[in-house]
Amino acid sequence: MPASKKVAWAQLKVGVVALVALIIMATLIFLITGSQGFFRDSVKLYTYLSDSQGLTNGVEVRVNGILAGKVNKVELAPGADPARFVTVEIQVFEDFLKNIPEDSIATITSDNVLGSKFINIKKGKRPVQIKAGAELKSLEPRAFEAVVESGNRLLVELESMLKRVDNIIGVVERGEGSIGKLIYDDQLYANLNGTASESRKLVAQLNSGKGSISKLLYDDALVGDIQKMLARVDRVVENLEQGQGTMGKLLKDTTLHDDLRKLLNEFRQIAADLNAGKGSAGKLLKDDALVKKIDGTIARVDKLLDGVSQGKGTLGQLVVNQQLYDTLNGTMREMNGFMKDFRANPKKFLSIKLGLF
Repeated sequence: MPASKKVAWAQLKVGVVALVALIIMATLIFLITGSQGFFRDSVKLYTYLSDSQGLTNGVEVRVNGILAGKVNKVELAPGADPARFVTVEIQVFEDFLKNIPEDSIATITSDNVLGSKFINIKKGKRPVQIKAGAELKSLEPRAFEAVVESGNRLLVELESMLKRVDNIIGVVERGEGSIGKLIYDDQLYANLNGTASESRKLVAQLNSGKGSISKLLYDDALVGDIQKMLARVDRVVENLEQGQGTMGKLLKDTTLHDDLRKLLNEFRQIAADLNAGKGSAGKLLKDDALVKKIDGTIARVDKLLDGVSQGKGTLGQLVVNQQLYDTLNGTMREMNGFMKDFRANPKKFLSIKLGLF
């Protein structure tokens, strides 16, 4: 074969290999970028956000999680509405429009914890499908950064809690505190063991029938006495129910009940009379004139007592004058002596003298 033909054949083989390589590369790029709809017609939809939250061109658009297109463009909107600062142009497969009602809602969603974003269209309920070039309502979820920040706070709190738990475990391991002593203190273990031993002895003694408590559990005579006592109590209760005895009559006798009611009525009547000012006690409580008279009498008596205490009058002199008191006391002594002499020799004082004129 001539050299020129060999060169041409080699160039043809290189060209074919290069073409195949380009086709394979294009296919791989197409598959990696998720552009499965290369041969499918698509339409544009628009949605507006306050923040793009890291959304970029070419990310997937899904309808209830199913791939339905991609994002063509993310740019700032010219308006001043804070809820419409970002315009997102969405390219959706045309055959998916029938599955997107006009009340559907677009949200930015994270595909994984690394923050890969896509737009998910939650299918609405209205029967009318959205038109090409129309606007989709948007619902902005909580930003991924806020979720991460919340997770960081949770981790900090969890770390603090774990430190406190570790400190508590360290205290227990050192035998400090009640729990630590309960686990590591041999003396406490010995005391507990001794208590358990004494408890076993006590249970054995109870089972043997010795002692008051054991007899209370096992002595049939004591049980019989208790039964007799309960029988007597039962008879007393029965007698009360039948109206026997003083307590029974108090419970059952309607006459006594009526008498008590009459007595209470009389007391109420007396109280009413007192409140109405009837009778001496009622007048004493209600009559102002009588009260004034009593007050005047008490005032006069008080004035008289003041005079006596000051030595005025005979009674006052008797109370205050020591000389008068001594005179009266001497007179009383002489009278006592006279009475003694009179009782001893009455003839001395009773003599009759007869005389003739």
